[in-house]
Amino acid sequence: MKIGIIGNGNVGGTLGQGWAKLGHSVTFATRERASLEATVKSAEVVVLALPWGAAKGVVESLDLKGKIVFDCINPLKPDLSLAVDSNTSAGEQVTQWAKGASVVKIFNTTGANNMANPVYGGAPTMMLYCGGDDRAKAAAAKLAQDLGFEPIDAGPIENARLLESLAVLWIWLAYKGGIGRDFAFRLVRR
Repeated sequence: MKIGIIGNGNVGGTLGQGWAKLGHSVTFATRERASLEATVKSAEVVVLALPWGAAKGVVESLDLKGKIVFDCINPLKPDLSLAVDSNTSAGEQVTQWAKGASVVKIFNTTGANNMANPVYGGAPTMMLYCGGDDRAKAAAAKLAQDLGFEPIDAGPIENARLLESLAVLWIWLAYKGGIGRDFAFRLVRR
């Protein structure tokens, strides 16, 4: 699959390296306008792994019509709390900004270390995703599974509110709760 990544920090860099090792064609955009446009044009899937403060300007400036867009962004304040209220989410806002794109909220509920290796005790950890387009959600599930996650459909894009809150919980446990980053969430069935 042709994947274009906007944001090559911990999350974008880790996801891109993982997919490239698996044989996917991965392109990282630079901050240059021409690079962003070329990355989007050539990609089947565009991954947004930007800081929240940069997201709106970048997303609105791109022609994402017809593209599958993975929103990996957590809308965080400096104190690591959510910068959006409970009536919306980054996922919903990205959907509004990315006119004509099929947005899936994914790869935001755990740390980059778990994106590099999502297996604990021989079993995959979960990767929740949500969105409004079945084709885009199937691509999200496939690419999550390729990395070793158990992909779990968490419903419509409005449920990004829940995924972003779960991300804040993971971050709090990792950094303020004293657990550290070497843990992940798993769905256990009976």
